[in-house]
Amino acid sequence: MRQLFLSVLLLAVIPFAGIHAQTKIKLGHINSQELIAAMPESDSAQAQLKKHTQQLETQLEKMQVELNNKYENYINEAEEMSDLIRQTRETELQEMQQRIQQFQMTAEQDLQNTRTKLFRPIFDKANKAIAEVAKEQNFYYVFDSGSGALVYQSPESEDIMPLVKVKLGIE
Repeated sequence: MRQLFLSVLLLAVIPFAGIHAQTKIKLGHINSQELIAAMPESDSAQAQLKKHTQQLETQLEKMQVELNNKYENYINEAEEMSDLIRQTRETELQEMQQRIQQFQMTAEQDLQNTRTKLFRPIFDKANKAIAEVAKEQNFYYVFDSGSGALVYQSPESEDIMPLVKVKLGIE
């Protein structure tokens, strides 16, 4: 009974397998990182991100200089201070150090948010162009060779970078 069922199943599947085998699946690949770098919007976003980074670094340096100055003053005057004043200054220095650490953490989050805000439209535009080219050229799959996840690339896989660059107006 089981063999009969398998035989009937194979007879039902074989015609579909023949049709499917005749259909060539068109594969493509693109290095999305290279595409993003080639887009003119990327330069502008990178410049804005660099400017923002420099502003945060400048503020952090100012805070660090202020802490260092107060620490040097504390060291120079520590022997002449009463216990109450010494404890007050130590507490003040610890609080400044904590504010600097908090600023660093917040700045890292802010930079990540700014990067996302600046580059999200660029990524979306690139992905839209890739999808449009894939649809126009009848690709079944397009793999990102720049993500590091591509293990094997068939010689039959077509690099669609030139097509997407044309779509985006990039030379």
